[in-house]
Amino acid sequence: MKFRSIFRTSALSAAALAFIVGGTQVASSKTITIRIGSGHPPTVVYAGLMKNFFQPELKKAIESKTEHKVNFIEGYSGSITKVFDTFEGIQNGVLDVGGFCFCFEASKLPMHAFQIMLPFGTMDPVQSVAIAGKVYKQFPILEKEFQKFNQTMLARIGDGGYNIGTNFEWKEVSDLKGRKILGAGLNLNWMKEANIGIIPVTDGLPGWYQKIKTGVAEGGIMFPSAWGPVFKLHEVGGYYTTIGFGSITWHALNVNNRFWNSLPEEVKPIFREVAARYEVQTGTFNKAGYEKDMEWLRKNIKVNDLPAAVRLEWAQKLAHWPQKIADELEGKGYPAKAILNATLDAAEEVGYKWPVRYVVK
Repeated sequence: MKFRSIFRTSALSAAALAFIVGGTQVASSKTITIRIGSGHPPTVVYAGLMKNFFQPELKKAIESKTEHKVNFIEGYSGSITKVFDTFEGIQNGVLDVGGFCFCFEASKLPMHAFQIMLPFGTMDPVQSVAIAGKVYKQFPILEKEFQKFNQTMLARIGDGGYNIGTNFEWKEVSDLKGRKILGAGLNLNWMKEANIGIIPVTDGLPGWYQKIKTGVAEGGIMFPSAWGPVFKLHEVGGYYTTIGFGSITWHALNVNNRFWNSLPEEVKPIFREVAARYEVQTGTFNKAGYEKDMEWLRKNIKVNDLPAAVRLEWAQKLAHWPQKIADELEGKGYPAKAILNATLDAAEEVGYKWPVRYVVK
């Protein structure tokens, strides 16, 4: 299998190259040095929780329970790896621990974005993380898949609920015909497969502002925190429309296997324990933040809350897609039908009612 080169100048800073040359040094004078980062800045919720929750909690736990000290070398905001390259950065040891989105790894991790394949799911990030946890427990193959890429999953990461921000007002699905709307990876299919006439545009979140400003795009599928003060997309898109595509757990916090295997044995359970708490935080923090971010948007731009009928119309247009993508993935050897049905069931187990109960045979 061919991998994108981790040494692309667009992906690595000079500092990162120096780290590679120096190699991974876990323990020196009982100090564990951890290179940690993401392509996203800490203003994005999951990256911020890495920096402000996972790091201090891990340091405190290791130093209080063992004789080891912890030192972090941080690489956020693309300073070591860009959003498209973080997965490979973990694989090659440029990062010891990294946070990334499955949306940029559709060819290598096609099954891991299973919640994306069932749009209009729960908008509750706590439920989303719990649903993902149930499915991962039922299908260990999902975690095992990371071993092919020299890394181990520490935590799943939930996102806030997705809606649509635009630089124009719309109230009916048909209003989006001919409009250029941004997405990331598989969620482009929410537009393509609905046959509405939307023109899908893809890019990593850091590039959205310029694309909307210059007219390359007219909006994007995004959670409210990013549309507001975090990425200031409201400056170029003065409308935010709540349609409720769902809260998706499709990021991960992973650790490079060489680094992981070199850790003192008493430290590994501490990593696991703190990572488990971090995973829960990605749900609870995003849930609390959603209402706050929506309130901010309502004060600063025009927010339209669509009736349930519009959401239902779009969901009905996508009713065929779960079966279609499941068939495609089954043909590649993945247990897609079982995983999607398990996800549908897990959502109902936490109390969610689907607007359209997708059928995957």
